Amino acid sequence: MRSKYTQQSKRWVIKIGSALLTKDGEGLDYKAIEDWTAQISRLREQGHEIILVSSGSVAEGMSRMGWKERPTDLAKLQAAAAIGQTGLIEAYETQFKKHQIQAAQILLTHDDVSNRRRYLNARNTLNALLEFKALPIINENDTVALEEMRLGDNDTLAALVANLIEADLLVILTDQEGLFDKDPRHHKDAQLISEESASNSDLHQYVGKSLTALGSGGMATKLTAAQRAARSGCATVIASGREDQVLQRLSQGENLGTLLIPDNAQITARKQWIAGQVQANGILYLDKGASMAIQKKGTSLLPIGVERSEGDFKRGDIVDCQNPEGKTVARGLINYANHEVEQLYKTPSKQISKILGYTGDEELIHRDNLVIL
Repeated sequence: MRSKYTQQSKRWVIKIGSALLTKDGEGLDYKAIEDWTAQISRLREQGHEIILVSSGSVAEGMSRMGWKERPTDLAKLQAAAAIGQTGLIEAYETQFKKHQIQAAQILLTHDDVSNRRRYLNARNTLNALLEFKALPIINENDTVALEEMRLGDNDTLAALVANLIEADLLVILTDQEGLFDKDPRHHKDAQLISEESASNSDLHQYVGKSLTALGSGGMATKLTAAQRAARSGCATVIASGREDQVLQRLSQGENLGTLLIPDNAQITARKQWIAGQVQANGILYLDKGASMAIQKKGTSLLPIGVERSEGDFKRGDIVDCQNPEGKTVARGLINYANHEVEQLYKTPSKQISKILGYTGDEELIHRDNLVIL
């Protein structure tokens, strides 16, 4: 089973976290970067296409500024990223040149993945770079992103990139062996989960959010990233970057870390974009009948099934749909603005034109623009 998702996977997205690229707050670990580039070079020689999502710019900036704790103030965080990004890319470029690999830096923001046109442009650019045999190195553009528009962590970014270029495998390298059924730092009897379905909702009970002085996120963000990646049919391996030659061993099918398998049908590229949005513009609260209909029957969402809404959204914006238990079950492109939706709660579609004074869509969200989560 492993070989199907590692040896036979052509296009890999590899995410390397700050803890694996830095020396405990002393800046970049150049020896580690040399090792990572050598491993990636060997993967390319085996025929794999590689996209690298690399943390480390903030940590390098902190080191250069003499800061010991990760900034929480946005301006200070952005300054650290700006200072450290040049050093990070210079380190990669120096090492990749030794292997005759042309590196290419790409900085993405939430706007780049939320705007459909820019999303497609980013995908075209990445595909062109891969065609030219260049190696894209991607990071979030921390220097310009507004706080409310940040992707938040590179696990999320890596999953969005995996969807963007329809990768076969997402490898998230961390300082832990993988996903455990208990926190191994507090439970000696914790067992590593070797293989599981990415859609298994029970997995969330095993993880909790954790932050370090250098990085953001934790195992919870890695699990969520794997579930995002699975929407485009991409498998995910969460493994320890401390393992010797971990990338090479994964490519040979060795049983390392946790393999999370996509078990749902791959959704269309348009729906991948909808599902991949980090933030929605509003929420629709559905009754039980509407919630079941869109999940089980694949129907469009009609106004008669909506009890209330919140948020400031307009036609074409992305909104979440919640069931009566408060769980987000779907996400889609809304056909009406929030002030119009407020007039249509529990209304049969045939009355829309009478209420709004014009003939509009029968659906609040058409099924072609609705993604079940």
